Amino acid sequence: MSTSNRIKIYTYKKCSSCKNATNWLKRNGHEFDEFAIRDTPPSISELKSMLAYSNNNIRLLFNSSGLDYRALNLKEKISKYTENDLILLLSENGNLVKRPFLLGKYYGLVGFKEAIWEKVFK
Repeated sequence: MSTSNRIKIYTYKKCSSCKNATNWLKRNGHEFDEFAIRDTPPSISELKSMLAYSNNNIRLLFNSSGLDYRALNLKEKISKYTENDLILLLSENGNLVKRPFLLGKYYGLVGFKEAIWEKVFK
């Protein structure tokens, strides 16, 4: 599989959903490159791609249960930011990004729900 076709997944080592997702990928024979989301957040272009896969709903890209999200009071403030400001914020702080964050050549997924992943990977 060429590098451009490989699955790219951003995870956090203490995240059970991330562990479930990578185990699922392994069990189902999918090769992937894994990145530590806190150390290497998704790039602006990757976030924009994911936004398109998420029906342009920027809120779906946020880890709304995370400490950083709450500390920044984004629940109340998110609507005051522009989309570009939010993309920049996510690209600079991997703690704010919902995980696992998976990008393939023609799809993107945030969070892990096995039934959804099975449909995407059919």
